[in-house]
Amino acid sequence: MTVFPDGKKERLHGHNYTVAVSLELTDISFANMIAFAPVKTQLAELCAEWKERVFVATKNPHFERLAAGAATGIADDEYGFRLCGQRYILPRADVLELPVDNIAVEPLAAHICERLRIRLAAVLAAPHVTAIETTVEESPGQGSSCWLPVR
Repeated sequence: MTVFPDGKKERLHGHNYTVAVSLELTDISFANMIAFAPVKTQLAELCAEWKERVFVATKNPHFERLAAGAATGIADDEYGFRLCGQRYILPRADVLELPVDNIAVEPLAAHICERLRIRLAAVLAAPHVTAIETTVEESPGQGSSCWLPVR
């Protein structure tokens, strides 16, 4: 659910995001080829963690996590929260908390880029790799990219 600055939000709905990764290089010679297997592996692992989950933006100013307990009516295996004043209770296993301020392609691209920059430190340490870029699309041609330097 994307939230807007005025406190309005979209209705709960799903997306099948597409994620792409690019590396910026200063040398594309045969001698300095980058093995892309670790990049594919790390991206696949991240996507597997996110698959079939409801994303919750924990840094959104309109988000409030509700504690489990008799007072709230939320069981230990449930995840309760308020977003823009509306109360939601979901199965805990279906929820993925993300340290972002919104569930939109821009913060998702930035979050993925930062996570991959950490996970791929060994690949990105090559002196001819200068940046990593991730793109998240919610539909073909509609998305956002984040570019981060590696040093």
